[in-house]
Amino acid sequence: MIGKGRSIAHTGASIGYGWNQEKDAEVVYSQHLAGNDAKQITEEFKIIQEQNARCQKNTLSFVLSPTREDGRNLTKEKLKELTQKFIKEMQLKERQAIAFVHRDKAHTHVHLYVNRIGFDGKAYNDSFIGKRSQLAAENVAKEMGLTTAREVQLEKELDSIHIRLEIKNIHQRVMENQRPKTLDGYMKAMKARNVEVIPSINRANRLQGFRFGYQGHNFKASEVHRSISGGKIMGQLSQNWGMAKPKEVGKSVRLLEKTVEMSTNLATSIAKNLIKKTIKKSIDTGIGY
Repeated sequence: MIGKGRSIAHTGASIGYGWNQEKDAEVVYSQHLAGNDAKQITEEFKIIQEQNARCQKNTLSFVLSPTREDGRNLTKEKLKELTQKFIKEMQLKERQAIAFVHRDKAHTHVHLYVNRIGFDGKAYNDSFIGKRSQLAAENVAKEMGLTTAREVQLEKELDSIHIRLEIKNIHQRVMENQRPKTLDGYMKAMKARNVEVIPSINRANRLQGFRFGYQGHNFKASEVHRSISGGKIMGQLSQNWGMAKPKEVGKSVRLLEKTVEMSTNLATSIAKNLIKKTIKKSIDTGIGY
């Protein structure tokens, strides 16, 4: 579960959004309130907020988002329990509060609004409220046996590692088996294996590198693996074409049947990679010994 929190000034509009019937909104929690609609609740908030005219952002807004799988299994009673525990973690028990569940887009989440001004007229300290909301949601998720934000992040990282490895393997197979000589040929061969090679064009309208799109993921070439930077890809294509020396590499390249200028950094990177490969080849063949 992920928790987000901030202080806001637009109380009425926010509570109105929370009570949005188009999102199948349902009140799952309410304390120290008697109103039956967004306008009445806002007025009740304002009565207390008038005790502290100095505080402008006088309402606390939170969003509690369980994972999709957890959200599908959470009943109204469980969502109320989740909200109560979160309020306790944030030390907001003795304040006006109302929470709504939205089940739109198959993603259940709770919008919680709490009066920042207490019955004593004092404003709740909202320092680092975003970070504190995350920690409170983490604690509640653990207590209720729900998936925590850290577990979600770890799963994403593991998935990212797996996807990047697949892209690297596909790239290696294309280079070893098909040995494309042009950028267009390389992009076509990768696309045939469901990997989209996306050219990165800078503000000067020059090619500066590549990104890879695969199974809903998008990575810079160098993020996939350090051996698949833009310079190394272009250097390998140049070698396949028969240009083994840095001075043979031009400042432009054919891309999608058009001639595109390369950025200085990319051209320099290609030259450096060709130099490294030339030196390695010399050492491997014993030249100079």
